Amino acid sequence: MASRRFDAMLDEVRACRHCAAHLPLGPRPVVRMKPGARLLIIGQAPGTKVHETGLPWNDRSGDVLRGWLGMDRDTFYDATCIAIMPMGFCYPGRDPKGGDNPPRPECAPLWHHRLRALLPDIRLTLLVGQYAQMHYLNGLRQKTMTETVRHFRNYLPGGFFPLPHPSWRNIAWQKRNPWFTTDVLPALRSAVRGALHD
Repeated sequence: MASRRFDAMLDEVRACRHCAAHLPLGPRPVVRMKPGARLLIIGQAPGTKVHETGLPWNDRSGDVLRGWLGMDRDTFYDATCIAIMPMGFCYPGRDPKGGDNPPRPECAPLWHHRLRALLPDIRLTLLVGQYAQMHYLNGLRQKTMTETVRHFRNYLPGGFFPLPHPSWRNIAWQKRNPWFTTDVLPALRSAVRGALHD
C-alpha cells in the first residue's frame, strides 16, 4: 500500500505542468527516490544535460559532487539508498547575465513536504547550494553561504549538511577556502557513511 502511494506521488510529480509557461525547454521534472532511502540530496535545478537525460547530477557538477562524497556512480544512483530532488524540478532556462536562472519558486512549496513525508528513513539531508540552504535553514543560516558551510557542524543535529554548489563557478571558491577540503570533506564522507550504513 505504502509503495503504491509512493509511486502514485512520483507519477504526479513527473506529470506536473505547474510552471510550464515559464520553462523554455518545457517541463521535465527530475526526481529520483524510493522508499527506504536514508540520504537525501537537495540541489538547485537541472541543467540542460540533466533535462535531456532525466538523470539528476548527470553532468560535470555531479562528477564533482560524487568526488566530494567519495562515491561511485552506481552507489550514487541507488535510489533505494539515496533520494535526490532539487529545489526546482525542471530546467529553469538561462540567465541573460550568465549561468542558469534560479530554481522556479513554485516547486519546493508544492512538492517537498509531500515527498519528504514519504521518506521516513532519511537520516541526513545534504543542502547543496544557497537555495536549498535558504529554504531549509531559514533564520539558522550564517550571513553568507561560505560561513554556513564553514559552520556545518551546527546543522548536523538537525540532520542537515550544507554544501556549496559543485559547479565550475566554485572552483575559485574552493581554492580560496582550503578548509573546505581539509575539514568539511572528511566530515561529509563520515556523515554520509554513517547515514547509509549505521
